[in-house]
Amino acid sequence: MPKTYNDLYLAARRRLRDAGIEAASLEARELICYASGKDRDSFLRDARLYTSDEVEGRLEELLQRRTAGEPTAYLIGEWEFYGLPLDITRDVLIPRSDTETVAQRAIEIARKRGACRVLDLCTGSGCIGLAVAANAPEAKVVLCDISEPALHVARANARRNGLSRRVMALKADARQDPPAMLGRFDLIVSNPPYIRSGDLAGLDVSVRDYEPALALDGGEDGLDFYRAIIENWQRALEIGGAMLFEVGYDQADDVERLFARAGFHDIDTHRDSQEIWRAVEGWL
Repeated sequence: MPKTYNDLYLAARRRLRDAGIEAASLEARELICYASGKDRDSFLRDARLYTSDEVEGRLEELLQRRTAGEPTAYLIGEWEFYGLPLDITRDVLIPRSDTETVAQRAIEIARKRGACRVLDLCTGSGCIGLAVAANAPEAKVVLCDISEPALHVARANARRNGLSRRVMALKADARQDPPAMLGRFDLIVSNPPYIRSGDLAGLDVSVRDYEPALALDGGEDGLDFYRAIIENWQRALEIGGAMLFEVGYDQADDVERLFARAGFHDIDTHRDSQEIWRAVEGWL
């Protein structure tokens, strides 16, 4: 019996829900759009139209891979973050809604500073820095990562969103001293690796087996990158500037203490949409 696009969507959503996938509605829509070559508007417009065996076959293959653990963002090669469409490969973490809390706070700081320089350290896809550039039009943004493949993705995303004139991407190791040629910044923001090494094996298969371990492993206590960045990179921060981190669900207190020991002031922490303390900032 012929199926409409809406029939496919409902069946795909049910299958993803049965597999325990939290964002089943969103992911079902994205997979069908990708399988059919439609954007979201045309999918909604054509929801009552009949689909083809070819589309059903492509969707079935995608659903099998997704229910086996492969993330939707890697299957379709893109994801949206803070309203920006981003290219996504397995060289970078998939942007998550948790990180939008950090991006929002970074945007607020950048807007208040006006003409300012912002560094997104451990940038991955570039999602935070690009959200700042898109929403704080006077800011100039530098994206840094140790991974050349990640920087390739970040540069592509800057071009895709028309931000290349105010955004550059450069290689730098967050655990080492900042290269002198980077200069100084009004805001340094980072979503660094923060998973404890001993917890990596217990991560969900969609993270453990697909997302880059380089972007996950934060050392024995998960705090290696916070310690290194606070110690080494404050020399790249203007006096009166801020450093802002995404942190794990139980790390806010530890990162606040690291800021305090390093002499930062006005230390503050912000909750994400799930009421988890997710963004920690300190001022120099």
